[in-house]
Amino acid sequence: MNDTVRTAIVTGAARGIGAGVAKRLAADGRQVAVFDLNEASCETVVSAINAAGGKALGVGVDVSDAASVAAGVARVAEELGAPTIVVNNAGITRDNLLFKMSEQDWDMVMNVHLRGAFLMSRECQKYMTEAKWGRIVNLSSISALGNRGQINYSAAKAGMQGLTKTLAIELGKFGVTTNCIAPGFIQTEMTKETADRLKIPFEDFIAMGAKEIPVGRVGQPEDIAALCAFLTSDESGFINGQVIYAAGGPKA
Repeated sequence: MNDTVRTAIVTGAARGIGAGVAKRLAADGRQVAVFDLNEASCETVVSAINAAGGKALGVGVDVSDAASVAAGVARVAEELGAPTIVVNNAGITRDNLLFKMSEQDWDMVMNVHLRGAFLMSRECQKYMTEAKWGRIVNLSSISALGNRGQINYSAAKAGMQGLTKTLAIELGKFGVTTNCIAPGFIQTEMTKETADRLKIPFEDFIAMGAKEIPVGRVGQPEDIAALCAFLTSDESGFINGQVIYAAGGPKA
């Protein structure tokens, strides 16, 4: 990495993978905008970054709403600087089998993941193309390969991969790369919610998951943050349009 101070936006960054990514990018010298649905929920991460000597800004944004995205990005540009790094991490789950799934649960998941990544990328690309440098990282999942009870989530995460590859083609000539990380089992609040829904103690859920992973453990937010740090660095400039499965073993 060089000495250029760059501004990064991480969506869904109040907790879990997003929080881990925001803290890592800040540790690497990025100014970081912490986006989440409620600005107050960003405060813990923002305070941690600022206390460690970094510079962070919490912004309440609904990534599925174009006006909210435009306002949030404009605020970042004004208060931190032109955002040339975007990590589209915001996501929700509304799991159910096909015959039980409502249109609302389908739409909510697609809107947050896929529409959100589209709106964020569209709003920030102007800053990147003007700077002739940019990095977009989209968060997919091993669920993109198919997962029972997650037809909405798996479809959204597969869509993130197609979005990534097309953005890579369109924006590459401007010095902007777009890549995709597809995590496996990561120990976060979201996976705990899955365990709770299945009525399985989280420790047992983690142990069950680890048995299926070649490296013998589940992932941590820091594992994804480390990969994200590389993909948003200057050194990654020839890596574009790739989907990397960070799952402790071969997946795709």
